[in-house]
Parts: sequence; structure tokens; C-alpha cells
Amino acid sequence: MLQVCLNGARDRAECAHLPVTPRELAAAARAAVAAGARNIHLHPKDRHGEDTLEAAAVAAAVTAVRAAVPGIAVGVTTGAWTTPDPDERAAQVRSWTVLPDHASVNWHEDGAATVATALLDRGIGIEAGIYSGTPAAQRFLAWPHAHRVVRVLAEVTDTVPRTAPDSALGLLDELRTAPAPPILLHGTDAAAWPVLHLAASLGLDMRIGLEDVLHLPDGTPAAGNTDLVLAAHHLIQEPFTPLA
Repeated sequence: MLQVCLNGARDRAECAHLPVTPRELAAAARAAVAAGARNIHLHPKDRHGEDTLEAAAVAAAVTAVRAAVPGIAVGVTTGAWTTPDPDERAAQVRSWTVLPDHASVNWHEDGAATVATALLDRGIGIEAGIYSGTPAAQRFLAWPHAHRVVRVLAEVTDTVPRTAPDSALGLLDELRTAPAPPILLHGTDAAAWPVLHLAASLGLDMRIGLEDVLHLPDGTPAAGNTDLVLAAHHLIQEPFTPLA
């Protein structure tokens, strides 16, 4: 499965064509799904372009994207940068009027279990975000409800293309005792492409999009999420060879 991460915590200063408004997210999702994406991850934004978990913003983004890509699961972030206090984030989740299919919870962040419990209580699927180089794997594996998540997001924080695949393998080793949910492996910035290629070679779920990387494998700027999805499908047809 290839997930597209439409925007992330970025802003227009980083990427002039970043989808921000519900209408822009819907258009980007429609094009990405037409190019081969099969799952959506997005960050709802407020009127200033900042990430938010406010109910109205979540409802607008999820509703617009669902209408554009019926039948495709749509997920959102619950990152601590949106609302630092985990109890407040959990309260925001409980206030949502339109529920996404899933939401990511970063297990290196304080209060991850509190937010995850709120999602379970609402019947929202959980993507467990496990960052390499953090205690996230141990925290997640110790959570009694780890078996209830829809997938594990193995997130490689090493951005060096040559070393990121080894970092990814190390992270996967940390998760070797994880329960049944599938693992989605992904990297960021220049390492996004070798990590995606490794994920494909291992038969794992993958993701790509403007949240993770702004450039195509050859280093040219991507015109949008569609270019990244098309490049991903091309890359995963090639045999995986670690960089020397």
C-alpha cells in the first residue's frame, strides 16, 4: 500500500504549492489517488496555515477529501506541536464532529497513550508513529492496546541517503515483537527515496508526499504530490541496491 502524505507541518514558505485549504487538499488527494496512492494522510490547517486539531478544521478537511476520493481512507495528525498538552489534544479528539478513518499518534511525545485512548473511544483507527532514535518503540510496545492499531508508522529520522536504510533496518528490529498490524516504513528529505525503495523490497507499506520530501529522486523540485506518487511507483519497480 502506498500512502500519500499531502502536506505535513510545512507551510507555503517551504513549498509554494503546498495544499493547505480543504479545496486544495481535495484536489491534491484526487490527483494523487489517480496516480496510484491508496491511502491519505493530511494535516488540517487553520486560517493562518498552521496545523490544528480544532473540530471545524478537521471536519472541513476530511469532508472535502472524502468527497474527492470516495472509498479511500483519510487520516490526520495528532502531533504535539498542534496542542502541546496531551489532555487538551484528547479533548479536541473527543470534540470532532466528522471522524477521520485514522489518526497518527507519535509515541515519542508525552501523553501518547492519552491521545490514543481518546481515538479508540471514538472508534478512530490509530497509526502508531514510531520515530527512530527515540524511546517510541519501547513505549508503544509496552502499551496494553498496541494490538489495536491499524498500522505502525516506522519513521526514519536519519536523513542521510547512504545510512538511512541501515537506520530503517535497526528501527524494524526494534519493532520485531510488535503485534499483528502492518508496518508502513518511510523516511524524510533526501532519505525518503532510499527508505521507500527498501520498504518496497521488504514488502512493507510505504508513503510519499510533500510532508516527507519536496524533491524527486533526481533532485529536481516536485511540482506536487502527484509527481511524487508517480516517481514512487517508478522507483519500486527497480531492484533495491543499497548506496555504497
